[in-house]
Amino acid sequence: MKPLDPRLLRYASASRSFLAIGAVLGLVQTAAMIGFAWCIAVVVTRAIAGYRLPELLSVLAVALGCVAVRALAQWGTELAGARAAAAAKTQLRGQVMSAITQHPRILSGRSSAEITTLTTHGLDALDPYFGKFLPQLLLTMIATPLLIVVTWFHDPVSAITEMLTLPVIPVFMILIGLVTTRVQRRQLDSLTGLANAFLELVEGLSTLKIFGRANRQRERLQH
Repeated sequence: MKPLDPRLLRYASASRSFLAIGAVLGLVQTAAMIGFAWCIAVVVTRAIAGYRLPELLSVLAVALGCVAVRALAQWGTELAGARAAAAAKTQLRGQVMSAITQHPRILSGRSSAEITTLTTHGLDALDPYFGKFLPQLLLTMIATPLLIVVTWFHDPVSAITEMLTLPVIPVFMILIGLVTTRVQRRQLDSLTGLANAFLELVEGLSTLKIFGRANRQRERLQH
């Protein structure tokens, strides 16, 4: 599973606009984090040096401003992610319907329940993808190099340590992607099987009633 599938950018234009907005908001969040860390460092060093509280209020105000900016940027990212997910699902469902209409052969070997499950529950998985995964991916890609650069100018040893531990991040992302792929595949297979069973039950409901097997099939479907 790729962190960002190029096919999503090709078939859902909403994802492209979200990446642009997410990149800008990620840059704002990173700047706010750096500003907050700088303010805290200044407050601590000045407090140790004997500065009084009134002399630190201006720096503390800037720190609170950084917190507010980061919170607003994070809220904006979540809002943009929710809207992008809804738009992407609509676009992808439209692509599926158009493909089925123009190329009916796509349905060969596939049940209608499988197509229905894919276009409903399957596409609903884009909500956490846009709402949580992609924002964190963008923030990691933007914040990591900027934090290393800022750290390098103040403490090269710490910057080198960060660069040495940096390869651990993609390793964990790959592991998360592999686990997520397996979980989603199992969920989709379970939903498809349930949809197929329900469709077969509806199609043969009249026959089941004639032979008195309707109640038993209902119990089987419930379990």
